[in-house]
Amino acid sequence: MEENKKEALMNCSNLEELLNVEFGEVGTASREEFDKETEAFCLAQTLREERKRAGLTQQELAEKIGTKKTYISRLENGKADIQLGTLFRIFEGLGRRVSLTIL
Repeated sequence: MEENKKEALMNCSNLEELLNVEFGEVGTASREEFDKETEAFCLAQTLREERKRAGLTQQELAEKIGTKKTYISRLENGKADIQLGTLFRIFEGLGRRVSLTIL
């Protein structure tokens, strides 16, 4: 690691400073990419947790909503994008609802 960057990371006093050093300021391309990947990871984790809470395997959930187990697996591992309609269908299959907030 570059010595200046290492020193800058060591001098960070909060998460926002650390993210700025590591991924760039908010609004930069690198930070936007990091934020996008973080949101996808959080959605994948939420999907996995809710599926397990519902007591369903990936196969059972896939059958319930009319898709393939491999797709559920790819979603849970952050390897696939999801369409909004599919997101609603998945969570309905888990007995949950999705609420969107546009900022």
